[in-house]
Amino acid sequence: MRGVPEEGTEAGAALGAGGGATSPGGAPRPVSGLVVVDHEFSVPLDHAVPAGAAIKVFCREVSAPEGRERPFLVFFQGGPGHEAPRPAGNPLNPAWMERALKEFRVLLLDQRGTGRSTPVGDLAGLTPAAQAEYLTHFRADSIVADAELIRRSLGVDRWSVLGQSFGGFCVLNYLSQAPLGLREALITGGLPPVGLPVDEVYRATYQRIVERNRHYYELFPEDRPRVLALQARIGSGPLQLPSGDRLSWRRFRQLGIMLGMSNGAERLHHLVELSPESPAFRHDLEAHLSFSRNPLYAVVHEACYADGGATRWSAARMQPEVFRGQPELFTGEHVYPWMFEEYGALAPLAGAAEALAQHSWPRLYDESQLHANEVPSAALVFADDPYVERRFSEETAALTRGMRLWLTNEYLHNALSADGARVLDRLLALARGGA
Repeated sequence: MRGVPEEGTEAGAALGAGGGATSPGGAPRPVSGLVVVDHEFSVPLDHAVPAGAAIKVFCREVSAPEGRERPFLVFFQGGPGHEAPRPAGNPLNPAWMERALKEFRVLLLDQRGTGRSTPVGDLAGLTPAAQAEYLTHFRADSIVADAELIRRSLGVDRWSVLGQSFGGFCVLNYLSQAPLGLREALITGGLPPVGLPVDEVYRATYQRIVERNRHYYELFPEDRPRVLALQARIGSGPLQLPSGDRLSWRRFRQLGIMLGMSNGAERLHHLVELSPESPAFRHDLEAHLSFSRNPLYAVVHEACYADGGATRWSAARMQPEVFRGQPELFTGEHVYPWMFEEYGALAPLAGAAEALAQHSWPRLYDESQLHANEVPSAALVFADDPYVERRFSEETAALTRGMRLWLTNEYLHNALSADGARVLDRLLALARGGA
């Protein structure tokens, strides 16, 4: 597994020295009653080759005015391919920040390829093979190696980490490959399967999204005929989206990605009830299903589940027959090869996506290290989560020594944004031995 070089090795010495040129933190400045310091770091594209090509990783340090010396809490954003939130407003958004800042400085990491870090766009000028090679360095293991470089560069002994969704994959990788850098580890909606074939992951997520479809049509039975009428309309003639892409039925069905959120059914209903001829329908649909801003998400999504081996377009291969027999069913958080033909923003990466689907990925997690874990840890798992299967999360919690589990049907996947202060407070209490 590509990981963090051990201290005492040649690579580890380079990493401890900063892994290359590191720019100093910017001047502290006030934002929404907080103190903010921006940091940029030069990190190796491939941490196994510290002297090779470098990319930039940005992170933003946020503290209360009286809390500038508090310990760090590092936030790993969901995705993959999405940058950290930007704190603003009164009350503070995201809401979990207010609770965090009572005892931490928060470090908001723009994971490699996102936000103000060196971005991943269409990788123009590279061959598909070169694009694919570049993109092999954007999974959780590389993100954690970046975090370790940053921790050492900032002179931090240990810090706490919070991972949302894909950010939880990063946290579990951190527990596997660099636990000595951690004070405590918290996960919401992202406790991944360990050592499980990716086909099993997608078999389970399809079962969950079928359940979420049933729940959706129970809430809004009038939408079933509307959706079938939309299928007929989309099949009868072209519907062009604002980007110039043509709307297909299989693309429309991907709106089911919303059904894992607490307000997702309502949002989907409000879109379905619009006339397909209206600008609002086409604009809102494309806004929900756009990869132009973050193409990295689609390209490496399946790879993030690959704890070894090749994915070979698992979501496409594992789609159940029920989706052919019931066209009104929406699909979920699944990426398909046809997307790199139909989504104009993804077309430049089609060759790379195919190469990555056939790529044999190294392991992300170390069972022996997780069995021996000594980092206080807690995870929130959602009983009906269609993105990260509950059963697999429970198995991972059981094999991770000391992992405290909060299993609930009170929330769906967006609990941290929906009720962030309570969620973070409970996870901290669990990790520290409370109820």
